[in-house]
Amino acid sequence: MSLSKRHIEAVLFDLGETLLNFGRLDRAQLFNDAVRQSYHYLQGLSQPVGSYGAYRRLHIWGLRWHLLRSWITGDDFNSLELLKSYGKKRGFVLSETQWEELNWQWYRCLSPLGQVESGTADALRQLHAMGLKVGLLSNTFVHKSSLERHLKDEGLLDLLTVRMYSYDFKFRKPDVRIFQEAARQMGVAAEQAIYVGDRMDYDVKGSMAAGMLPVLKKAYTNKTLKIPKHLHRINTIDELPGLIRRICEVPATPDASIKEQPVCKES
Repeated sequence: MSLSKRHIEAVLFDLGETLLNFGRLDRAQLFNDAVRQSYHYLQGLSQPVGSYGAYRRLHIWGLRWHLLRSWITGDDFNSLELLKSYGKKRGFVLSETQWEELNWQWYRCLSPLGQVESGTADALRQLHAMGLKVGLLSNTFVHKSSLERHLKDEGLLDLLTVRMYSYDFKFRKPDVRIFQEAARQMGVAAEQAIYVGDRMDYDVKGSMAAGMLPVLKKAYTNKTLKIPKHLHRINTIDELPGLIRRICEVPATPDASIKEQPVCKES
């Protein structure tokens, strides 16, 4: 079968700068806001948090260490388990719901910055109507309780029927094993899956090496890169169903009445 008529059974998405567009972030400010919010939350629960300065220092050095370790090993940590480990050593007594809310307090200041493009939810519905399995594969240390709360608020959660996060694995993108495991969990061969992401290094190269068909989404992360002419590209997620109809065979015949969006042109 030619590449132009490749049979596709599933579409997997990256999260940041693909489904949720955060843009360039002031990480120092976000960290300070998150520390303050989480500290006040714990204070409100009468937990032994100690001084704000000590609380902030503990978390800034702890986060730096675990980020460095993840970068070296390729094994992301789980933010919720890390918070529990720190908290229990300091005598915090919280229910599971409260631990997850604490995790949300760390993420909450980031959520308003994660914008969803108009037409994204409708595009995911079109993929389902085409008979495709639709899922999520993201490199992240943020626990799913916070990410999925955000996705639910944006109306996307139920449209992503399989959701996978790198902290659940011993490897992360661009390691081919995580793409292969994603295909297995989707119930398809890697060659029957499309992976949509914004990173040439993690998303395109990794998924292609695993046998998937990559689609690059326009984002600030690839704005200055020289993109290979053969690579399929989209400006926005609502262009994806039309692209798939043109280049792939899909399980279900698409509704001819659905208007296709123009696709990013080759430069």
